Amino acid sequence: MKREQLGSRMGFIMLSAGCAIGCGNVWKFPWMCGQYGGGSFMLIYLLCLIVLGIPALVMEFTIGRAAQCSPLHMYQKLQKPGQKWGAFGWFCLVGNIALIAFYSVVCGWIVYYFTKFLAGQYTNLGFVSMITNPKVNVIFLFVTLVITFAVLCSHLQGGLERVNKYMMSALLVLMLVLAVHSLTLDGAKEGMSFYLKPDFSKIGGSVFVGAMNQAFFTLSTGMGGMAIFGSYIGKEHSLMGEAVNVITLDTLVAFLAGVIIFPACFTYNLEVNAGPSLLFDTMAAVFSNMPGGRVWGTLFFLFMIFAALSTVLGVCENILAMVREKTGWSRKKGSLICGVGLFLLALTTALGYSVLHFQPFADGTAWLDFWDFLVSNNILPLGSLVLSLFCCNGFGWGWENFLVEANMGVGLKVKGWMKPVFRYVVPLAIAFIYIYGMVTFNWR
Repeated sequence: MKREQLGSRMGFIMLSAGCAIGCGNVWKFPWMCGQYGGGSFMLIYLLCLIVLGIPALVMEFTIGRAAQCSPLHMYQKLQKPGQKWGAFGWFCLVGNIALIAFYSVVCGWIVYYFTKFLAGQYTNLGFVSMITNPKVNVIFLFVTLVITFAVLCSHLQGGLERVNKYMMSALLVLMLVLAVHSLTLDGAKEGMSFYLKPDFSKIGGSVFVGAMNQAFFTLSTGMGGMAIFGSYIGKEHSLMGEAVNVITLDTLVAFLAGVIIFPACFTYNLEVNAGPSLLFDTMAAVFSNMPGGRVWGTLFFLFMIFAALSTVLGVCENILAMVREKTGWSRKKGSLICGVGLFLLALTTALGYSVLHFQPFADGTAWLDFWDFLVSNNILPLGSLVLSLFCCNGFGWGWENFLVEANMGVGLKVKGWMKPVFRYVVPLAIAFIYIYGMVTFNWR
């Protein structure tokens, strides 16, 4: 099967950034910044992005481009004779499937809120009532996956690349419009002070861990989500520069989200909470109290659709590529079968708060928490650890092979003096994040 290629460098950057940008950019980063020192936390976060995020992203882009295949076979293709790294390809497939099992449902929730604001029926919305309504969950899960695989069943350049470029461009425009509007609200000064004013007294060990965790997880490396896009590009540009471009876009979206949210919350004296309730209950209440709230709420949830759907499209493209590579199916056949299979699996999350009762951890947890734990706490960190060990050590692909591929083309280069960061700092930090996450997880 001939390898598809993206049509432009911009398409690659937009696709990669779209896959990285998601709901966590909107609620988690702004909340952490506001709670943990404002501008001082942002400096720590940016440092962690440079030290951890860029190397991890470069490594994943590199093995994807070098292998010119899906994550299912990239380790197998690049490993040396006698090595057994190929098994980790299945690890990537399982991770992507588990992510869609809950993230497609979350995307459906956002679509539901968008339709309610568009129709002017937003005064009595409630997050709990929505997630416990099986009909709403199933319908909007179905809508999300139909849209996703309708895009993916077309060829790469005319389908995924074109749609994602339009979505990401629209997302950035919408966010700028919403940010400017938020800065005109009465509580803008107070909200921006909470968000960005440096407070070094709040900086402690937990803040460093939080910044490290967020910097790493915002890029979703470790499951091949970025490697697949690396496999669709040529060798005209070095991959350090491409990683910087993607991270810049991802961070810009996270920053603008805070500019949108905090002035609005402080204007209407609403508590800023970390979690889905910030996206749904809190922001719905903001727009319900705001003059022209129907318009602004519609625009807000439209940009959230673009943010969430870009991730769903990227992850489903990865799944589709792996399945097609294994079976030889066409895009249309693969899209139909993968779409049906993922819909059936995601029903566990869609019905997890109403019909399919399952409490894997503490009271009140559900299928969503199980899938999220599997991906965020296990597959992403362990997959990234495998990635870093494979790229930078002789018992894997090896540093010299990695360096040659990463530096091919014009642009920023990985330097030789960076080797200790890639080889030691990154895997040790990932191992720490994983262990810390296991120890501090609320099991019961």
